[in-house]
Amino acid sequence: MNTRSLILAVLAVVVIVVANNSIYTVHQTERAILLRFGAVQEADVKPGLHFKLPIADSIKKADGRVLTLDAQTETYFTLEKKPLIVDSFAKWRIKDVLRFYEATGFDERIGNRILQERVNEGLRNQISSRDMHEVVSGQRDQLMDELRDQLNRVMDRAAGIEVVDVRVKRIDLPTEVSASVYERMNSERQIEARQYRATGRELALGIRADAERQRVVIEAQAYRQAEQTRGEGDARAAAIYADAFNKDPEFYQFYRSINAYTNIFTDKSDMLVLDPKSDFFKHLDRGS
Repeated sequence: MNTRSLILAVLAVVVIVVANNSIYTVHQTERAILLRFGAVQEADVKPGLHFKLPIADSIKKADGRVLTLDAQTETYFTLEKKPLIVDSFAKWRIKDVLRFYEATGFDERIGNRILQERVNEGLRNQISSRDMHEVVSGQRDQLMDELRDQLNRVMDRAAGIEVVDVRVKRIDLPTEVSASVYERMNSERQIEARQYRATGRELALGIRADAERQRVVIEAQAYRQAEQTRGEGDARAAAIYADAFNKDPEFYQFYRSINAYTNIFTDKSDMLVLDPKSDFFKHLDRGS
């Protein structure tokens, strides 16, 4: 290889090295900042292909997607000084590249540490102003929304971070407190159950008393209607009998006597001791 070829090869290597150090790419999922001799030259480099000065410029990149902080389990005290073991997580991403670089140097671990401290402080303030029921179920969503908004304001000023969401994965009671809390909750549920049973018995007695009253009223009304109908029937029957008797009194007496004979002498062994000349036998005597 002659001298000319060697020089060309060296120049080619230099050009490749310079080009490699001058061209860089920022992806859509990245946030980047351009430094020139350590000072910020461009705070938020847009995605795409870019050029920089070799040696003088340097590029720093960070993940621009939504990241997850799995916070450490901490113990917080409620308004009534009850300890709660809370396991939470937060979703965050870079909002202001310059502030994030100044606060963390584009180190994701430092951003997580700052956010962890703020989450712990926010949870402590939110839980300490509520009782256990509000933290566990009553105002849990409201607590998370207020904490997220508060963290957004604080982390934006402190590190250029946007807090997308904060959630509690699990809330536990310390072992020494769980038994007493369970007993208290069990006692409260038993008292509530007894109150419901007493209310139910009271309602049942009222319903039974009302049903019994209605039964007595219905029976009385039915008896009155039955007696009225029976009385009207008896009156009509008596009127019919009287009218028939008035039309032919002698026949009616004969008919009554024949019915009496039939009802009394139903068997050959029947015997009746009476005066043969009494009115009872007058139709038999007349017939003979």
